[in-house]
Amino acid sequence: MATLKLIFVLGILLALGLVGFKVIPPYFSNYQFEDAIKTEALQSTYTPRTEEDIRDTVIKQARSFDIALTPKQVHVVRSGGLGTGTLAIEVEYSVPIELPGYSTTIEFHPSTKNRGVF
Repeated sequence: MATLKLIFVLGILLALGLVGFKVIPPYFSNYQFEDAIKTEALQSTYTPRTEEDIRDTVIKQARSFDIALTPKQVHVVRSGGLGTGTLAIEVEYSVPIELPGYSTTIEFHPSTKNRGVF
């Protein structure tokens, strides 16, 4: 009976380890990507870069975190003047998760908004 309990507990621990191994990396990449777009919004609010340039930079940053994005998934909106307006960056993407006998998709919606100080 004790051997059966041990096998059961080890099976559950193995299953939890597998789920963690598959699920934690996308969340960690999203966390790093959110930090990167916040920094990009902060810096780009005070530079004369176009929305397309900012979008391209966000897509390049996403690639460094193994996140595949298309220009349609990245929304950059600048309102107001340089340093006095608002810059908003919104991204929508999903990551498929494949587990033995089960698959799902995790949806991510990182966004940030920065207002100029003047």
